Amino acid sequence: MSLTIVNRIASSLPWIVLASLGLAGCNGKSEEPHAGNLDLVIEGGRVMDPETGLDAVRNVGIAEGRIVAISQQPLEGSEHLDASGLVVAPGFVDLHAHGQDPVSNRLQALDGVTTALEMEVGVYPVGKWLESRRGKAVIHYGATSGHWAARVKLVDGLEVGHFPTLPEPEATRMDQGNYAYQDLPSDQIEQLSRLLEQGLDEGGLGLGFGITYTPGASRLEILRLFQMAVRRGVAAYVHLRGENSGGTLGAFQEAIALAASSGAPVHIVHMNSSSGEWAEVALEMIRGARERGLDVTTESYPYTAGSTRIESALFDPWEDLGDEEYQRLQWAASGERLNAQTFQKYRKQGGWVIIHGRSEETNQWIVAQPDVMVASDGIPYLYGPAHPRGAGTFSRVLGHYAREKGALTLMEALSKMTLMPAQRVEGAAPGMKRKGRVQQGADADLTIFDPATIIDRSTYEKGDLPSAGIVHVLVAGTFVVRDSRFIEGVFPGQAIRGGE
Repeated sequence: MSLTIVNRIASSLPWIVLASLGLAGCNGKSEEPHAGNLDLVIEGGRVMDPETGLDAVRNVGIAEGRIVAISQQPLEGSEHLDASGLVVAPGFVDLHAHGQDPVSNRLQALDGVTTALEMEVGVYPVGKWLESRRGKAVIHYGATSGHWAARVKLVDGLEVGHFPTLPEPEATRMDQGNYAYQDLPSDQIEQLSRLLEQGLDEGGLGLGFGITYTPGASRLEILRLFQMAVRRGVAAYVHLRGENSGGTLGAFQEAIALAASSGAPVHIVHMNSSSGEWAEVALEMIRGARERGLDVTTESYPYTAGSTRIESALFDPWEDLGDEEYQRLQWAASGERLNAQTFQKYRKQGGWVIIHGRSEETNQWIVAQPDVMVASDGIPYLYGPAHPRGAGTFSRVLGHYAREKGALTLMEALSKMTLMPAQRVEGAAPGMKRKGRVQQGADADLTIFDPATIIDRSTYEKGDLPSAGIVHVLVAGTFVVRDSRFIEGVFPGQAIRGGE
């Protein structure tokens, strides 16, 4: 191992690791057995750590919610778990999870997720929302300071909290408010900036933008908020602008230009649904920006259909189309395909709709790209059926695309769903340096799965079926899934806060 790589690894590990590890766990050599009392020993699993490249049978010792030993030698502990034939991986980190509720968390855990963050639309007020989840979360949670919800507060005087988990009548009422279309003068942009800064002070992990849902937000407004993100040292997570962006590539150009002119780190969400068949060119633009020193990253989910609320501004351009276009839409609650009449009916009613239309060829190409993270964009299951991505994203990548299609290796897939998303958030929340890794000193957030059987089972008609092949999941050293069964009544999930 080169000295450069050793130094990079060493700089990312806590001091307690450096005192005891000697970097043996990073180069695959055996270590001395841990001398202290271990709460749990995971024995004989195939330990895979994307940061160090470790891919070998090891024993993993856990104490007080941390990994304290990774060894070829036997370890002694209060409890032993046989992981023979299974992969011991970092718990999956989902940057884009709208399912911030107990029902969704159950399915996320059964898909191997140990940290689910709401980075796209975010929340507002941040502190109140974080406190509302304390002691009730199965997996770790956190959010950006949300531009969308802060705009509702400024324009309509309403506190949204977390928009996607609002009950149906309230969500529809919010979507029909003035916040989406109002053009803000300079003084109100300054007020909005202060609201979002308050969210950062309360633990927000960056700024979250759903620009296509707020078409009234001018380019000046977004620029001023990106400039504030730079002053605060956080990234902007962006759902690109919609029809008024100058086309698909125009939306990507706006985000990249904002990164260049402001200096803000930018993460473009769900590039698959934002780029469609322009994906190769869009990713070429993102890579070109990175090659020239800009901090621009992106993600995708492994499905050809998207989903959002039908009453939102995103569907404004869908008025007066033919039935053939409306057939692309599937009502999540019933599975029916829409026509002109039912589109108008459900648009007035409000609710979740699935949007079909992307090609599988392009979808697979995006999933296989090593620099595109995996994130679910999972819709909440709190009030009924939803898009299957909230239940099956990670198992689908590992089972369908890595094992069955051979589109990417197992280690590449794991890196895209563990290490890379953790690194994206580390600048705002240094505690994320202990996640996305199987290393001494890392948090004991672990997903243990069968590489031969892991697969998603949810469909567009039955979107809430748990994945197969996820055998054990630990959050902070506590089992939330054991022997493929969800553990009821345990809530080890902690808030991921900015600055911590």
